[in-house]
Formats: sequence, structure tokens, C-alpha cells
Amino acid sequence: MTSRERVKAVLEHQEPDRVPIQDFPWAATVIRWHKEGLSEEISVEEYFDYELVSLGADVSARFPVRVLEKNENYILTTTPDGGKLKNFRDYSTTPEVIDTFIKTKDDWLKIKPRLQPDYKRMDWVTFDNQYHRAKSEGKFLCFSAPFGYDRCQTLMNTERLLVLMAEDPEMAKDMFETAGHLVIETGRMLLKEGYEFDGAFLYDDMGYKNSSLFSPKMYRDLLFEIDREVFGFFHQNGMKTLLHSCGNVKSLIPSLIEAGLDCLQPLEVKAGMDLVELKKQFGDKLAFMGGIDVRKMAGAAEDPTAIEEEIKTKFEVAKKGGGYIYHSDHSISKDVGFQDYRKVMELVKKYGKY
Repeated sequence: MTSRERVKAVLEHQEPDRVPIQDFPWAATVIRWHKEGLSEEISVEEYFDYELVSLGADVSARFPVRVLEKNENYILTTTPDGGKLKNFRDYSTTPEVIDTFIKTKDDWLKIKPRLQPDYKRMDWVTFDNQYHRAKSEGKFLCFSAPFGYDRCQTLMNTERLLVLMAEDPEMAKDMFETAGHLVIETGRMLLKEGYEFDGAFLYDDMGYKNSSLFSPKMYRDLLFEIDREVFGFFHQNGMKTLLHSCGNVKSLIPSLIEAGLDCLQPLEVKAGMDLVELKKQFGDKLAFMGGIDVRKMAGAAEDPTAIEEEIKTKFEVAKKGGGYIYHSDHSISKDVGFQDYRKVMELVKKYGKY
């Protein structure tokens, strides 16, 4: 089977030849792997034969990015959304948000006109080359974009946005709808140009370690309708919907299913997202990607016992009847060596066979 056929089967809750494989190593992890034997001439995606390719457009406010400060440890820059971001030079952690553009309603009204669709949001030459390469390799091809709560917290930091959702829900809803409509119209623009996609891989982090960042009722009140509109647009165009949402979002799953979600990723173990439990509870309605504890991967080359048990026991349940794509439970951190990860992939292929 091609990657496209394999992933499509899984998302239709059918059993393919084996579990599809996808993952996301940090940039710092890849730097380490190059020192440990991964050729500089081949990408991680090609070496491990990842099966989904995501292509998107610039959905930012398109402010110019400027370097404000840098040293041997970190770099401080402005962002395309008018904020400030501090990151380690090896990009080994989540960046620290120093400032965001929106602090008042007037700020939102100033930036909103910058969040409208147009053809200049595309790097057409790069996009076209990547698109046709992925197509020729038989990959499952996704249109990709951030939207919803997570997109808006890059414009207005987490604390302010959560307070806004409680105190001025109309403004919050306007922000979520603006972000959602930009995604829809950008997708529509690409489809009109003749590009075809198998799915839409969307990003909206809505959880933290213990729970969702807001209640299921608040999700229903402020986000459900625009999510249903976004998911519905892609369904109308023959595309499955996949959502990346970090943290514990279990309480939101029934509403996400009702809104039209087909697959949830990454199922963070440390946040209480149990793949086996989720498969048993929602597996007839929702596919899953992820849920394999990355903390058990370090040292796997010397002693694979922990990660082998993790993969074996979870795959036994998750892959049954289709509906499961392998992915780590978030991303591959730099404490996982190249030989460790090669062992992980060996085990994924061993226990992923049908």
C-alpha cells in the first residue's frame, strides 16, 4: 500500500497492511542525530518514511520579523503577529512569549484587517514543488493551518484570552471566527487553483496537564460553531479532518466529534490522555494519532523493555479495526538518541503489522 492508501484506510476505520507512521523530532534532536549517524544528505522524514505531508499558507498578520537581541544561548525576535518571542538558539524548547499585539479591543480592531485572505499569503513556487513531490511519492497530503483558540493566543496571550472569553465572549468569538474563516478561504483558494488534498491537519492547543483550558460549555458557546464550519468545509471537499491539540482535552472530545473531527493527535501521556482508554470509549467515532510515551524512548537502544511494552500493549488495542496512526505523544526531544529512535521505529513496524 502507498502511504496515502494506508492513512486513508485507517481514517475510514479499516485495517491496512500496517499502522501508518508519523512523528515530529525537534530541530535540536535532528542536530544530535546528524552527529550520531544520520546522513546530512537525507531528511528525517525520508529516512524514517513518514507518511503524511502537511502544506499550508501564511495565516499570520504578516508584520515584519526583526531580531531584537541574540547571544550564544537565545534569540529574541518580533513575530509576524506583532509580538515578541524568545527562543533558544537550538530551538530545543517551546519559545517563551514575551509580548503579544492585542491588549485591548482597539488593538483587535487594528489587527483584524490584516487577517484577511489574499493570494500573497502563498509562496507559490515552493508550495507547488513540495506538493508535486509529495503527490509523486504517494504521501497522504494535508492542507495545514493553525486556528481557533490556539491561533488567537499568539495574538493575545493565554491569560488575557481566557479572561476575554469569560468577560467579553463576543469579542473572543469574533477572533475565533476571523481565524477560522481565514483558514477556510485560504483552503478554498488552493482548491480553486487545482490543488487536491486528502486531509486538513489543523492546530489548536486547548489543554494543559490536568484539563482543557476552558470548560466544555465554553467550547460549545464560543468555538463549536466555527469548528463545525471549518470541518464541514473540508468534508465538503473530500478531506478528512485531523486536529493537533496538546494537553488533556478528553472532556472536549464529544463536542469535537459532533463538530466533525475525524482524528485527534497527539494524546499526551503525561497529561492523562490514555490511548487505550480513548480507543475503547471513542474509537468507533474517532481515529487517533499518537499516545506513545516519548519519555520511554531514551535509552531504548540499550534496553528497549519499557518502550517495547508501551508499543506492544497500546498497539494491540489501538490498531484493531483501523483508526490509529503511530506518533509520539508530542514530539521527539533531544534526549532521544538516533539509535534509540531507530529501535523505536523497528518496534513500531514489528507490532504495527496486521
